[in-house]
Amino acid sequence: MIPLSLGEIAAVVGGSVAGDRTVRVTAPAVLDGRQAEPGGLFVAFAGERVDGHDYAAQAARAGAVAVLGSRPTPLPTVLVGNVRAALQALAAHVVARLREGLTVLAVTGSQGKTGTKDLLGAVMAQAAPTVATLGNLNNQLGVPLTMLRADASTRFLVLEMGARGVGDIAELTGLVAPDVAVVLNVGQAHLGPFGSRAAIAEGKSELVRGLAPGGTAVLNADDPRVVAMRALADGPVLTFGHTRHADVRVRGLELDRLGRPSFTLRTAGASAPVALPLVGAHQALNASAAAAAGLAAGVPLGATAAALPTAPLTRWRLEPRELAGGARLLNDSYNANPDSTRAALDALAAVEGRRRIAVLGEMLELGDAAEAEHRAIGEYAASRADVVLAVGKGARPIALGAGTAAAEAADNEAAVAWLRRHLAAGDLVLVKASRGARLDEVAAALARCESDA
Repeated sequence: MIPLSLGEIAAVVGGSVAGDRTVRVTAPAVLDGRQAEPGGLFVAFAGERVDGHDYAAQAARAGAVAVLGSRPTPLPTVLVGNVRAALQALAAHVVARLREGLTVLAVTGSQGKTGTKDLLGAVMAQAAPTVATLGNLNNQLGVPLTMLRADASTRFLVLEMGARGVGDIAELTGLVAPDVAVVLNVGQAHLGPFGSRAAIAEGKSELVRGLAPGGTAVLNADDPRVVAMRALADGPVLTFGHTRHADVRVRGLELDRLGRPSFTLRTAGASAPVALPLVGAHQALNASAAAAAGLAAGVPLGATAAALPTAPLTRWRLEPRELAGGARLLNDSYNANPDSTRAALDALAAVEGRRRIAVLGEMLELGDAAEAEHRAIGEYAASRADVVLAVGKGARPIALGAGTAAAEAADNEAAVAWLRRHLAAGDLVLVKASRGARLDEVAAALARCESDA
């Protein structure tokens, strides 16, 4: 965050100040008062059940010096009618002030956004000071919060951009037009809200349409819907993928006994070996996307290959953990859609284990396709796992699709009980579902078993 007084912030967002206008904000903005930093700004929303303004004192104890909200608080407060719009306006202003020395890279896609963003963030950080999205703060609040973490020293800003409907990404690129736009794929995530696969493609294409003048589109050569976005780009286009026509190609992909990929990235003029500490063959495609985006931003392939293995692992995304009694967990419980679930099941099949157990919950926001997609995932899971444990009423079609490989649990508590009865040394357990199913509770319970042992 660049230092700004409350008077300056109020002028930017069209608000007024209750309290001392001269107070200066010098640290990032947060929505959770517990996460405030000394000199930071607490953004307070008044919701139906919780009013963020009531937590201003908590934010002050953590170091916040001011609030952006819709009513006065114990801290000096910038008062606005629309807090979300004000947060976005402030973020756009801050990045505009920094724009001359800043390269903005944005990533979208139906799946793989967070993993690719983490890889790309590592690539850019080895080149110069970089701010990247934390976790998957990729929506109309998360993107401006990330933008507000940039300061005068920042040279690269890596943004993950998500969407639940047409127009969402256009709103985000309206805050900041990226210099490099990465589109990973057009899948079935949020199929219900979008309404169709064509609408999903339209929504993802907004990232290419929103490029800064002369910006580079980085497109998945393996996905026809993504490659078609080439026609929307006014500037250069780089492609990535497994196909031999890709500008950055994955060659010689192999997995070790823990499912970790090694491969070669190849361009027309260079090649570099890569070995990732992450689980899953799909991470190689993500790495090629990050490498292509890095090239677009001026990072040589060799430097990219050296940086990729240093990328952090975002929690609950094929996060490996040893369990008590010699079993092993792959916690992929953050979210799920049909494509990401198949990738996770492929990863399960690739990891060495005595018996493979897929613990699967409901995949949300699939609209009218929900039952058919869940049945199809059950069938696919039965080809990748020895046992498919379907959790909850919404996952019932998974069990039907899995046939003789299926077991069922009415809820998370029942799933934990089943696993405690059946897990043995050498077993490998995948936990995967949409966030609303809260299968992270199952993974956490298994980890507690480990600590209690």
